[in-house]
Amino acid sequence: MVNLSCVLDVKILCTCNVAVNVSSFQSGTVLEEHEETDGDHSGSSVEDPTDKPIYFVTDVPPWYLCIILGAQHYLTAFGGIISIPLVLSQGLCLQHDSLSQSQLISTIFFVSGLCTLLQVTFGVRLPILQGGTFTLLAPSMAMLSMPEWQCPAWTQNASLVNTSSPVFIEVWQSRMRALQGSIMVGSLFQVLVGFSGLIGLLMRFIGPLTISPTISLIGLSLYDSAGRNAGTHWGISTLTIVLIVLFSQYLRNIRVPLPTYSKTKKLHTTRINLFQIIPVLLGITVSWLVCYLLTIYDVLPSDPNQYGYLARTDLKGDVVGQASWFTVPYPGQWGVPTVSLAGVIGILAGIISSMIESVGDYHTCARLSGAPPPPKHAINRGIGMEGLGCLLAGAWGTGNGTTSFSENVGALGITKVGSRTVILTSGFLMILMSVFGKIGAIFTTIPSPVIGGMFMVMFGVISASGISNLQHADMNSSRNIFIFGFSMFAGLVIPNWMLKNPDIITTGVMELDQVVTVLLTTSMFVGGFIGFLFDNTIPGTSRERGILAWNKAHLTDSNSTLDSDEVYNLPFGITSRLSSSSWVRYVPFCPRKTSIAQGSVGGVQSQQPPS
Repeated sequence: MVNLSCVLDVKILCTCNVAVNVSSFQSGTVLEEHEETDGDHSGSSVEDPTDKPIYFVTDVPPWYLCIILGAQHYLTAFGGIISIPLVLSQGLCLQHDSLSQSQLISTIFFVSGLCTLLQVTFGVRLPILQGGTFTLLAPSMAMLSMPEWQCPAWTQNASLVNTSSPVFIEVWQSRMRALQGSIMVGSLFQVLVGFSGLIGLLMRFIGPLTISPTISLIGLSLYDSAGRNAGTHWGISTLTIVLIVLFSQYLRNIRVPLPTYSKTKKLHTTRINLFQIIPVLLGITVSWLVCYLLTIYDVLPSDPNQYGYLARTDLKGDVVGQASWFTVPYPGQWGVPTVSLAGVIGILAGIISSMIESVGDYHTCARLSGAPPPPKHAINRGIGMEGLGCLLAGAWGTGNGTTSFSENVGALGITKVGSRTVILTSGFLMILMSVFGKIGAIFTTIPSPVIGGMFMVMFGVISASGISNLQHADMNSSRNIFIFGFSMFAGLVIPNWMLKNPDIITTGVMELDQVVTVLLTTSMFVGGFIGFLFDNTIPGTSRERGILAWNKAHLTDSNSTLDSDEVYNLPFGITSRLSSSSWVRYVPFCPRKTSIAQGSVGGVQSQQPPS
């Protein structure tokens, strides 16, 4: 019998361009379409022996192949990365300032490229791309929904907004600076947890019943943003949804012939799964083109008060002409960051979720790239480097952090190219494209209903992907059904009530009021905390909770022929220089000469469950 959960994971992670790490508990099952279980319902599987990388993690493909595949990874991450500043712009009062939106887009791509280079070179050293994270988007929007940060009414009216006015600039940049400071302080916690090796301790208490409501509520909490954008023209948003679903689901196995050049075959055609690689980008582009044609032929209304006006492509004025050809984002470009205690606490909830997801991505990436399971020091270093990436993202002012991209891990299984040189090339391409200011400006002209259609698909997949983590737990158990059901429902009810009663928390201490308000309006925190509390206090076996299946997934054989030191040691001879020092054995993120235990999770040795 085909393991349907594995197939569904493939469809979600590989064919939908969704930038959220939702496969933490799917490390041993992602991209195993060839897996089958013959009379065994325990989740064990037999991997196709021919399903090995063409290029392993330490291999260096030809330069032209590095550029082509690096561009593919860039395009795969495109939809997820660009959606984050588009959502944030609503909380930052930037709906009618396309030029500032383009600067945010350029900044997040620049930081994503920079963090990718740091992670692959000095972090976990696997071919894993870094980018913005939806786990920080929910607490960020909760913080910006507080009364003191709600947008003034005049910023919602395009006719009243003067984007060059010092008053308007201060309105949105003051919000961005508060967000920056909260992210920077919160990221220090991730740096500490990673480089100290505490991630292993954290992983002991978190299972599928904690992570499932946390991730699912990220998507569900953003339904209002998706509906508001899609509702500006349901015809265009429906077209976008249909195209993305068509490309990612129905046409995913159609191989499209594309011209290719090689020294041996010269100019020839090669068939690739184009629709499977960039379905979201293709769907957006076609819908965007339809909106453009309907605009130039005046099919769409030109009256701002008429329905469908926001589907026009000429609403942003000459934003592309106004944008600079070259712009280099830099730290502090929006001013000196400020710190909000409430914001920091909210961001911490997102950072903890991000860390847990990344551990799963490391194991999946190692298996798909032909590397041995990551040892403790590599996982510690990877989590610490992601914390450093969030610190840089806060300093540059993306309004978000960075984390490992699950969908790009999935692309490794499609291309069979696990070389980290390809991901390094992708990082350079992201930095290169971000300095061309007009590219970011072009993307701000995407009509609202097109964005809404993309959001509906993206946020829906995020919600379902969170639920898919429950495959490791025993969902025939009334205990687990209660924990998950109550966590989900409370994660929807409490934040909704808090948003309608923002001034209900009055302890007499303003800072405490803000902290409690932000936490209780963050759906992922409410649901995740309740799931964590009940899962660790209500009696249940490890098998019932899904902990054994989670550990077993991390022990999946990678069929690697590479030595662990060859893959995970620090570059440029750093490891050899440190190996002569006795103090290195006490540093959790440094490689040691002694044999490294395989299959560990951030410092905690995973136990093989009984068969």
